[in-house]
Amino acid sequence: MPRGFAVPAAALLASTVLLASTALLTAVPASAATPGASRAGDVCFWTAVGQHGSSWCYTPPGYTDVPEFLHDKAASFRSNADTAVYAIDWGRGTCYARLIRAHDLADNWPWGARLDGVADTMMGCEVG
Repeated sequence: MPRGFAVPAAALLASTVLLASTALLTAVPASAATPGASRAGDVCFWTAVGQHGSSWCYTPPGYTDVPEFLHDKAASFRSNADTAVYAIDWGRGTCYARLIRAHDLADNWPWGARLDGVADTMMGCEVG
C-alpha cells in the first residue's frame, strides 16, 4: 500500500494564515493606506517645501486648528477644494487671515510660518 504525504497541522495552519494575510494586504487600495493623502475637497499642508515632509489636510467647512507638528511650520500647500479657504494666524489681541484660492498651490510658502488654523471664512480677522 502506497504511503501518502502527511503535512503537519501546524504547517498547514501557518500557510493558510500567510495566504489570508497576503490577500488582505493586496486588497487595500494604495490611497487608503497613505495618511495625509490629498483628496478632492481637501486643502493639504506640508512641513517641507515642494509638498514634502509631514502633511495634514483640512476639509471645509468650519474652523480647525492645525496639528502641533504643523503649527507655524507649514512650508507648502495644495488646495483641491472648489472653494476658497483662509489660513488663520492668531496674533496678540487680533488675528490675521490669508486667502487660499480654490485649486491653488504654493511649493514654498513663507506665510506658513504663521499658520495656526484654517477656516472657510475670514472669522473677522484682518487681512494678513
